[in-house]
Amino acid sequence: MRTGPLLSFVLAVMILLTNVAVAENIAHGVSVVVLDAGHGGKFPGAHYSGVYEKDLTLKVVLKVGKLIEEGMPGVKVVYTRKTDKTLGATLADDLQARADIANKAGGDLFVSVHVNAAKTKDARGVETLIMGESPKEQRYNENALYESNREDLIDMSDERTAAIVRAYIQNLQFTYGEYSEALARCIQDNYIRSGRRSRGVKPQLLRVLYATDMPGVLTEIGFMTNAQEMAYMKSEKGLNEIARNIYQGIRDYSDYVLKIRGTEEARPATAAPGRSDKAAPAAQTEKASPVKDADTGKKTAAPKPGQNPSDTVPEAAKTAERPAAKTSTAQPSLHYAIQLMASAKPVSLRSSQFGAYRGKVKQYVAGGRFPYKYCVGEYADQKEAQKQLREVRKHFPEAFVVSCRGGRIAK
Repeated sequence: MRTGPLLSFVLAVMILLTNVAVAENIAHGVSVVVLDAGHGGKFPGAHYSGVYEKDLTLKVVLKVGKLIEEGMPGVKVVYTRKTDKTLGATLADDLQARADIANKAGGDLFVSVHVNAAKTKDARGVETLIMGESPKEQRYNENALYESNREDLIDMSDERTAAIVRAYIQNLQFTYGEYSEALARCIQDNYIRSGRRSRGVKPQLLRVLYATDMPGVLTEIGFMTNAQEMAYMKSEKGLNEIARNIYQGIRDYSDYVLKIRGTEEARPATAAPGRSDKAAPAAQTEKASPVKDADTGKKTAAPKPGQNPSDTVPEAAKTAERPAAKTSTAQPSLHYAIQLMASAKPVSLRSSQFGAYRGKVKQYVAGGRFPYKYCVGEYADQKEAQKQLREVRKHFPEAFVVSCRGGRIAK
């Protein structure tokens, strides 16, 4: 009986399975990518010469998804739509539905694909938008926002809405802003490498990015009103190139996150103030992308590259590390404060992210994944703290009252 061919076949199968296993273990900076094909169904978007924005965006997104599935094994791709359909009764509902899909999936990043249009036929190029308020919007507010009656933008004419959104934008730089901008630049850089004209990375008050709880961008792949760009976007070659630009941008961003994570993990392990040495590794190996506070469910800050935690630990927190004198058994008295933010890493108390409370914030520590809590005020009575909470929420809508003992959050 000849066993040579059979043995060769078995060896070949084993090698193939080994290669597959190795490929699936390739490290990536992201685990879940959410791809959003802009518009759809009864909301077609821009349309010129019989071509609809919703169709072009879907073609690109499906190609990007396939590239990720083939080129980034182990990364899950979530689509807000894979067919021509509407996700909500109104445009606002439709945009919220897209964000809900992304949030429910636990996405590490959100990429929404759109096609541009302009009054002039000369307008051309690609741009990638991140959540924020442009200088024009800051100067002209609702006139700038609604000169084109765009429902996809946030209405800032209401003072309360404007205050909440601006507080969110301010906090965004403390959480996802840095990562969203990095993702946007990675995509733009790949457009440029393929010869496209770049219109840059721009902030805009976009509903869909405001509602997503992760780093996110909206990329405009070209102008339908420009004949040359329209021909390019309609062609199979153009669609493939655009999809590969976006895919490579996502890969570059993934590598960026891995690099940041590696930098954080390479630092000497130091226990957070008031915590045992055994708890330190959990804080040191946290994922670099922004996350939520396990204690509160609130958005929390991602560690910033190059930041030395010891630079920003206030004296009160350092004091909390020191053992109490052997002759004293008295505990610090209980008091109340208003928590603004929580973070996995220390943040400077002079940071502009604290806005009106800059320099007035005190850092407390606690257990859990995000031990650094940033609070204002010190009240002996909980009712007094609740009264002040209303004022604080004008700047930080998600602030809440916590009980404290010394430099720590009390359980």
